[in-house]
Amino acid sequence: MQSILQNKQGLRILAAGSALQLFLGILYVWSVFVSPVSEVYGWAVDSVKLTSSFMLSFFVVGILVGGKLLPKLGSHIVVLVGGLMLAAGMLATAFLPNSLAWLMYVTYGIVGGFGVGAGYNAIVTAAQKWFPKNRGFAAGVSVCAFGFSTVVFAPLIEALVRQIGLRETFIALSAGFFAIVLALFHFVRLPSDAAQASGPSAAMQRQYTVTEAMKTKEFYFITLSLMLATAAFFILNPSFKAFAADRGLGESVGTILVMMTGVANALGRLAAPLFSDIMGREKAALSIIAATAVCALVLSFAPGFLFMAAVAVIAFCYGGFSGIYPVLTSEYFGIKNVGSNYGAVMVGFALSALTFPMIIGLISNATAKFIVLAALAAAGAALVAILIVSKKGQLKSR
Repeated sequence: MQSILQNKQGLRILAAGSALQLFLGILYVWSVFVSPVSEVYGWAVDSVKLTSSFMLSFFVVGILVGGKLLPKLGSHIVVLVGGLMLAAGMLATAFLPNSLAWLMYVTYGIVGGFGVGAGYNAIVTAAQKWFPKNRGFAAGVSVCAFGFSTVVFAPLIEALVRQIGLRETFIALSAGFFAIVLALFHFVRLPSDAAQASGPSAAMQRQYTVTEAMKTKEFYFITLSLMLATAAFFILNPSFKAFAADRGLGESVGTILVMMTGVANALGRLAAPLFSDIMGREKAALSIIAATAVCALVLSFAPGFLFMAAVAVIAFCYGGFSGIYPVLTSEYFGIKNVGSNYGAVMVGFALSALTFPMIIGLISNATAKFIVLAALAAAGAALVAILIVSKKGQLKSR
């Protein structure tokens, strides 16, 4: 803790980056917009929901491209461009005519999602590089702010839509994001190479490029485990209220469940990487993936409030993945190119979000759905276990 407090420059950058992350986290708040967008634009609910898929997909594209641009442009420029893309996309959405509502896929989904991904990656990368001895702490604080956005903005957006209208809400949020980005982007800078080299064994660690990382078996263990581990949350997230109703919980309880998962998600983003600083990244990842598998299995039969508890744990673990996997990537493939390497790992995240909802949607029986999700998470845990065994074998052979 003392070394963290002594890193005053790093703390300033972490604070500025976390404030920006709070705004970039609007990626996860689209569910609040679904009903008012459908009413105002005269657009079918299912079509409106699809905007989130575009945003999530291009969030990963933004992480990939942003990671590549970091060494060339600097983190502050990538954050500036990403933040302004989000603000511009939101502003353009406000002025779309009803007849062209589908362009929301472009303005909010593609432009906004890409901007969020680029800014997110730059901020998390800078946080890790400023705290080479406490990467779990730095990444945890940064991604916690991103996850906490749901708790802050969901009620604010609902209030704004009621008071001033939907299009005006888009304009107000765009103006607010624009001002925050311009005020804080210049703080998010990478440290010098000398400062980065002060991390544990940093000078001796090989610094992989994306191409080199993708030639290792560890890359695929990490990427596929992330893909399998996140499936349960992606299935639950759009349907919290519906699942709650199926278990005999009222609509008001369903709303509480949505808020509770937002808090659990944010806490997992902070607690899991901090825990990984103590027990190791792989063991921490294995713990939360195994917990996801157990809770998914519990969901197949759990009534009422036990169901709520299991959902909260899955949300906590999902948040934990966001905090642990950036650090896991840097520890296996080096801190120098962590932005682009983490972008490649996040392809697993994107594939999970795009494919598993469609696959699980083909299963009509709710109990069977949760059993399959438990099996997927168990497979992800097995991959991390293999990673641990493989690492031990490599250490013994040295």
